[in-house]
Amino acid sequence: MNTERESETTFEEDSQPNDEVVPYSDDETEDDLEDQEPAVEPEQNRVNREAEEIQEPFKKEGRQNNAIKTYKYNVFTFLPLNLLEQFKRAANLYFLILLILQTIPQISTLAWYTTLVPFLVVLGVTAIKDLVDDVARHKMDKEINNRTCEVIKDGRFKIAKWKEIQVGDVIRLKKNDFVPADILLLSSSEPNSLCYVETAELDGETNLKFKMALEITHQYLQKENSLATFDGFIECEEPNNRLDKFTGTLFWRKTSFPLDADRILLRGCVIRNTDFCHGLVIFAGADTKMMKNSGKTRFKRTKIDYLMNYMVYTIFVVLILLSAGLAIGHAYWEAQVGNYSWYLYSGEDATPSYRGFLNFWGYIIVLNTLVPISLYVSVEVIRLGQSHFINWDLQMYYAEKDTPAKARTTTLNEQLGQIHYIFSDKTGTLTQNIMTFKKCCINGHIYGPKQVDFSWNMYADGKLAFYDHYLIEQIQSGKEPGVRQFFFLLAVCHTVMVDRLDGQLNYQAASPDEGALVSAARNFGFAFLARTQNTITISELGTERTYKVLAILDFNSDRKRMSIIVRTPEGNIRLYCKGADTVIYERLHRMNPTKQETQDALDIFASETLRTLCLCYKEIEEKEFQEWNKKFMAASIASTNRDEALDKVYEEIEKDLILLGATAIEDRLQDGVPETISKLSKADIKIWVLTGDKKETAENIGFACELLTEDTTICYGEDINALLHTRMENQRNRGGVYAKFVPPVHEPFFPTGGNRALIITGSWLNEILLEKKTKKSNILKLKFPRTEEERRMRTQSKRRLEAKKEQQQQNFVDLACECSAVICCRVTPKQKAMVVDLVKRYKKAITLAIGDGANDVNMIKTAHIGVGISGQEGMQAVMSSDYSFAQFRYLQRLLLVHGRWSYIRMCKFLRYFFYKNFAFTLVHFWYSFFNGYSAQTAYEDWFITLYNLLYSSLPVLLMGLLDQDVSDKLSLRFPGLYVVGQRDLLFNYRRFFVSLLHGVLTSMILFFIPLGAYLQTVGQDGEAPSDYQSFAVTIASALIITVNFQVREVDGFQYLLVPVFL
Repeated sequence: MNTERESETTFEEDSQPNDEVVPYSDDETEDDLEDQEPAVEPEQNRVNREAEEIQEPFKKEGRQNNAIKTYKYNVFTFLPLNLLEQFKRAANLYFLILLILQTIPQISTLAWYTTLVPFLVVLGVTAIKDLVDDVARHKMDKEINNRTCEVIKDGRFKIAKWKEIQVGDVIRLKKNDFVPADILLLSSSEPNSLCYVETAELDGETNLKFKMALEITHQYLQKENSLATFDGFIECEEPNNRLDKFTGTLFWRKTSFPLDADRILLRGCVIRNTDFCHGLVIFAGADTKMMKNSGKTRFKRTKIDYLMNYMVYTIFVVLILLSAGLAIGHAYWEAQVGNYSWYLYSGEDATPSYRGFLNFWGYIIVLNTLVPISLYVSVEVIRLGQSHFINWDLQMYYAEKDTPAKARTTTLNEQLGQIHYIFSDKTGTLTQNIMTFKKCCINGHIYGPKQVDFSWNMYADGKLAFYDHYLIEQIQSGKEPGVRQFFFLLAVCHTVMVDRLDGQLNYQAASPDEGALVSAARNFGFAFLARTQNTITISELGTERTYKVLAILDFNSDRKRMSIIVRTPEGNIRLYCKGADTVIYERLHRMNPTKQETQDALDIFASETLRTLCLCYKEIEEKEFQEWNKKFMAASIASTNRDEALDKVYEEIEKDLILLGATAIEDRLQDGVPETISKLSKADIKIWVLTGDKKETAENIGFACELLTEDTTICYGEDINALLHTRMENQRNRGGVYAKFVPPVHEPFFPTGGNRALIITGSWLNEILLEKKTKKSNILKLKFPRTEEERRMRTQSKRRLEAKKEQQQQNFVDLACECSAVICCRVTPKQKAMVVDLVKRYKKAITLAIGDGANDVNMIKTAHIGVGISGQEGMQAVMSSDYSFAQFRYLQRLLLVHGRWSYIRMCKFLRYFFYKNFAFTLVHFWYSFFNGYSAQTAYEDWFITLYNLLYSSLPVLLMGLLDQDVSDKLSLRFPGLYVVGQRDLLFNYRRFFVSLLHGVLTSMILFFIPLGAYLQTVGQDGEAPSDYQSFAVTIASALIITVNFQVREVDGFQYLLVPVFL
């Protein structure tokens, strides 16, 4: 009988969210895993390994090689593939059809080259750009594939090219070598087989990271002969793009060993500070994580892009209507005049309707310049120039870190001038993310008000400014054991690596928080000196002691804590843990006398905008540890759901903890943050702060950066929940059979007037948006076919829940947008992206997300525009962003100056471009009334060919690149000027039809004034000088002068370069 686990989602109406609790994991996982077997027996491992070794042919045949291919074309495929790609664009396909029509003599009155020349120019420019890019890719691929390294072949290390490396090869790398594939580190020249790598090509970070081989491979795989005979078997995950995750198991010597990301060297890394290392190739070529991350990113388009496309479609409809009207006119003219004019007889007895049909296609060709073939190329040129202006802006250059502003895309510049909402991270974005140990609470007592002298400590680095002599006295006297335990925990519970430079300790920390805490412990006399595979050495007030590391319980964004289990030199086993107060307090022993005093201290620290962590420990009996360790080892080698299994095992040991105290770290605001927020607010841009910090910390940061003021009325989650519940009840009461016929009522949530802000935690966010965690039940249920009625009822119930959820989300967005500021605290990365998506979906507003860390990447990719700050948390956010710079204050210049200028320039360019094409093309329309609607052209053929390419191209391009209605200083001084972009005032359908009407009037004047001048004139010789060519040249000359001088009239543009083009 088949059984299944069914997901059950329950929404408890009576439960109240906890503001202090961090919401659930971003990844839906089972809460209750089945109990693991105590341990996998070595004999079972042997059986598993031997079963896998049956697949030995797989190890020798069909293995993935390491050659990469990033280019798109070769010599033979470039022309057909590039043309195929270009003709996928509707505009190019349209002009190809026109060109074919022009080769039919019965249809076309216009020479074929009038379309071919500009068409070839557009195709050629695009093809050359693609060719240059692909040649560069060819060169890069060739250079990379032909790099060399040492590979074991026939029992010895031999030089081989990267493209010859295969999965399963053992390779040797030396200092400053690039890693050619994803490899398992087997051993190195460093103690304990440590290996230092630089990952700049992967995530942009230049600080060194360390990897460490397994103890078993470090012990047995140092020499060439042992590496040549290595016969381990690795079972691991499928190739994927997760740079920070790896799950695998090594089966060797009748034992299984867990593998994680700390054992793996990824392709693209560079070996640093390590003479040599050995590794086993796991993923090669296209399967490596670096290549998996090189796929196409989601293409973002601007609001103007969509509007411009709709306008081109509108022009196309106008073209068809005009051609149809003129074709009907020609058919009528033929029936009334042409058939009775012997001198017009062409020798073909065609009916007037057939001639009108042919003329329809003739006018499609003659009037084709209404649809501008060079529009898209010109737009790209302007955007490229605007991107360079951002890159070259010295006022957005951060000299302290030699970091300029960078436009990482060329397609979104004008959208910078239309932003409605900014979603900002706090730490590292609004703040400096440079951590300073300021205060601490130990055994309920707060330390930190007075300056401290650290000259007594030989390991003090002289950088810490702490203010409490009494704490030093407590440490030196030893009267309070908890004080020493507190700083010992900071020295031992971390993942920091240490090396010595000129006799001085140098710490390499993964995060600024961890580096600040370890440095603080060092200054207070507990200096971290060294670590090996299974030991850690600490100097405790000058006495060196080495502790055996039994287990490290890793930190992640879901656990919000890290623990380490060590055995002291006396043989005792202790667990030390540090983490967020929300998760620590849940796991404390109920007999903790200083629990309330520490909570009071945490509230005080949060009110001072300090970042806090709680510290605790636990004594573990030998028997308890041995039983737990069996479960830990079994979970460590689980082939599926390893992370979930480990989390469950961690939970078993991280309980009944004894609270030591709390740390308080200061993270100051960046320079210019309050001023920037003030100016952006005056530009009618609403700013939402999304952070994982405590509610009190986030609220105080809001006041510090002037997002909140004393006049602001603050609403919290519990306040708005009642308002939303009332609104839902009212909407339900107004519903019913006739609800669809009743227009929706948009009632404000708050009375008009007053300044309001919303502060909401992640837990309340889930409660309000009906996003509670989906729990997976372990109850086994019989699987039986449901009836059609049951399926229908289930579907209807699901639809009602979805409709209720959507309505609730709509109401929340409406309420939040009535507030001048919104702060979401205790939110996960997934929730950050969800909030951005809600505003995009329900307000149809242009959004910008700005952040500096990996936890901001999802939010940055979700927003219309993503901005990355190159700060202390690495470069993941920058590499996922559309624009990047070093300081938050540069955001005002990016939006109020470059964004506004780009929007205005693009709008003027498009309006003028459409105008000049209407003025040029509609002359043919007026001419038709005087030539029997015969699709004859009013200009000479080469003039038609070169009009957009030569005669009218450069002035409009210069306007799109250089126009400034006001200076940058005035743009910043008067932020209210920004609203024109938010309200789409400069480019919309009304502006488009004004340009069309302007073009119609210009074309009428250009045609009828020369017509009147030439119509009844007589020269001195008595002959009429009004021949067709003179008439055409006169109109063309007047057109060039008019449209080029008209550039100046487009909102006061001052660049008069007309004489150059005449």
